[in-house]
Amino acid sequence: MYSPELLDHFEHPRNAGEVVNADVTVQVENPACGDILKLSLKVENGHIAEIRFLAKGCVPAMACGSALTELVRGRTIEAARGLRREDLVQAVGGLPETSIHASHLAMDALAAALKQVKI
Repeated sequence: MYSPELLDHFEHPRNAGEVVNADVTVQVENPACGDILKLSLKVENGHIAEIRFLAKGCVPAMACGSALTELVRGRTIEAARGLRREDLVQAVGGLPETSIHASHLAMDALAAALKQVKI
């Protein structure tokens, strides 16, 4: 049902936790399913120097949080804003139709965090 990439991100999450002295912290919830994703990040010289996530929810929500941090860490803010949901879905090896909400949650959290970044 889940791809090997998705299961790997779930079983071995990357960048889990919270950034100490974060420049931005956001929490986004999906009221329909109850999933919660929290992102915290540190910005240096217009780049995402550090990003971490905490997730409560389904396997795909946790995997998307992990994959998202890998995709945007080190990128410029503008490049992170250009990340497409399809890029995230590809990074986790695809999502079943019933789990597509997990990618929306991650992208919504990223968008909320980037809105707060002061460059």
